[in-house]
Amino acid sequence: CVLCGRTDDCPEKYGEKRTYVEYNLTVHYYCLLMSSGIWQRGEEDEGVDGFLITDIRKEVNRAAKLKCNICKKKGASIGCVDPKCKRSYHFPCGIQKECIFQFMEDFRSYCWEHKPVQKLPDKESTGTSQCTICLDLVEQLPMYTVLKSPCCKNAWFHRECLQYQALSAGIFFFRCTICNNKDKFQKEMLRMGIHIPEKDASWELEENAYQDLLQRYQHCDIKRCLCKKGRDYNEPDSKWEIKRCQCCGSSGTHLACSSMKSWEQNWECMECRSIFAKSGNYSKQKKRSLATSENTDGTTCLLEEPSPKCPRPSPGSQHSFLLQSPKIMCQNNLTACSHLELPASNRVTMSLSPLMSNGNWSQTKKHLRKQRREVSNILKELKLQVNTKTTRLNINAENIWNSALKGFRQRNFSPTNTIEIKFTNCKNRSKTDTSVASKPHFFQLLMLHLQNSSLFEGSSAKNLSLDFQAVKENLYFEAGKMIAVSLIHGGPSPGFFSKTLFDCLVYGPENVKPTLEDVADVGVAQTIKKIKYASSLSSLQSAIHDSYEFLAAAGCLRPITALCDKNMLVNDILIHHVIKRIISPLESFRQGLKTLGVLEKMQMYPDAFSSILCHKPERLSAETICDLFTIHSSSDVNKAESADFWMGYLQDVESGKSVLTLEDILLFVTGSLSIPPIGFDPEPTIKFLHIGHPIRNRLLNCLELPITKTYKQFKNKMEFTIRNTLRVERE
Repeated sequence: CVLCGRTDDCPEKYGEKRTYVEYNLTVHYYCLLMSSGIWQRGEEDEGVDGFLITDIRKEVNRAAKLKCNICKKKGASIGCVDPKCKRSYHFPCGIQKECIFQFMEDFRSYCWEHKPVQKLPDKESTGTSQCTICLDLVEQLPMYTVLKSPCCKNAWFHRECLQYQALSAGIFFFRCTICNNKDKFQKEMLRMGIHIPEKDASWELEENAYQDLLQRYQHCDIKRCLCKKGRDYNEPDSKWEIKRCQCCGSSGTHLACSSMKSWEQNWECMECRSIFAKSGNYSKQKKRSLATSENTDGTTCLLEEPSPKCPRPSPGSQHSFLLQSPKIMCQNNLTACSHLELPASNRVTMSLSPLMSNGNWSQTKKHLRKQRREVSNILKELKLQVNTKTTRLNINAENIWNSALKGFRQRNFSPTNTIEIKFTNCKNRSKTDTSVASKPHFFQLLMLHLQNSSLFEGSSAKNLSLDFQAVKENLYFEAGKMIAVSLIHGGPSPGFFSKTLFDCLVYGPENVKPTLEDVADVGVAQTIKKIKYASSLSSLQSAIHDSYEFLAAAGCLRPITALCDKNMLVNDILIHHVIKRIISPLESFRQGLKTLGVLEKMQMYPDAFSSILCHKPERLSAETICDLFTIHSSSDVNKAESADFWMGYLQDVESGKSVLTLEDILLFVTGSLSIPPIGFDPEPTIKFLHIGHPIRNRLLNCLELPITKTYKQFKNKMEFTIRNTLRVERE
């Protein structure tokens, strides 16, 4: 460079290094901008961005007479603007000596003695916090390498991080990473020497970056598409023309697939329809039945899909569920029977448990059941993103977290691929398990590990903790991603979120008011209690004095003039400790939960997702298992008696008259100890066959049961087979 004499090519530090062969000239852009004796006298396309070549030569000659006060060499083209200061230096030397260069107005330069310094209020605490760009720790001190946000109280950044961010975001998108303030933030950063280029953001300049947005949605999303040429087929001015949702435009249907006679008819997708229904703004359309709906092509109209919020119809009253098989499919005609009509002589009389006979379900349990049915339908919609391409994860059950983390971070992993789990025994690599039950078992172990990991704190209802190492390794993002993948791929839900954590994820931390129960740290909880339950102003001031260092570090010190001021102080401490302290882990966790669109659905259906994220799965009951399985039977089987034996056995298991539990039965058939939020795919079925013992097919979730003459024989065969099979698996 003709101005600084260095050969360094570092655009982030010195600006673009440009060489003009015809003029025999090489110059750093920042060296040119900050030189004291040169101005842009030409147009933008003249010389070097308006700096005329003759002017550059004159500036080089002027600087050749000036010695740098830092390196003691000639060519110091930059001088401090302080009237009494005579220091001159090269641009790289000024960077090294921590001078300030203001890339605005007259492009002023300040030496190390006269440079502007950010002032720290006397009451503001010092210590360490996180740089919200790189997530590393940063000292809360006004120094050259560290800058404080002018708009957020506890936001500190590394200068280098801010400079990289500014170069990438440009003047239109560079703003505070905490509060999104632009004007005040940019003004302060320019004053402190951050160069904000007048250009668009780097991600906006990427070629064809938004090409996908220019495509119109052309796909039929109806559950049973009737078009033989496929869901993507679109023939204008025909019944196979695709109509998009009039609200979102991101779902579609063939006209024929939704019984629409013309293009002019309005159509909303299930998602938008359910939103309108929830808000009360949806105008009810006329109900169409199969008998009355007009069908132009003679095909059965299966187009009016039920809303995802509609609960599954009950197979019968709670008092009579044992006398009715809730879902029985007759193989000879494959027609669904609403219930099993049993002759009075063939019915087995059994006493019902008080829970079922009295129907004393609490309102809370009823509400949770309804919400879980709703969330199951939502998750099934999201699962449509999953394709048939398989990704295998090699998992060591003894080191579940590290092996899961390695699998989720491998290059070929995609949440939209079908996941296959291969368990490996670290002591004997030849012993592997790739059974169908491996996947639910893997997700069960993973959710259990997360619940007890250092990423969360609390007893039963947990909040995020602050683990700097986990932040550095981006583990909060991975945890959120794992939970989202578990929900969509048939695993269990965590079930241990506190209401505060859930509300922060759904409504945003700024709209959440934490409580004392959210504080897991015993010392902090004791401090808050001392302040909260102070009975006099003197005892309150004493409690504050005892906790002065903690309150100062938390930025919660406030003038106390009356006893009632303690409420505001307690609120400040709770917000800092429960929310502000973990704002960075929370944001990473939220980003992870965005995987496969889970967080978006959580925000749309908070009540439904709260039922699975903040509550453990409901304890299995005979009624639940009975309703879960669809009974298939051929015409030559006494299905009434077989169904009675099955349901009677479930009742015995629930009442403790068996060596097995209902969880054992579910585990035997599906490989899962509980019903996953999304449900089972395929849905569990039962067949009664002339076989010697029960046989399970976990790939199809099918249980084949033996036909016996007596109930005692049926029970003995069930217990012998299931107990021994599970014992062998555990060993």
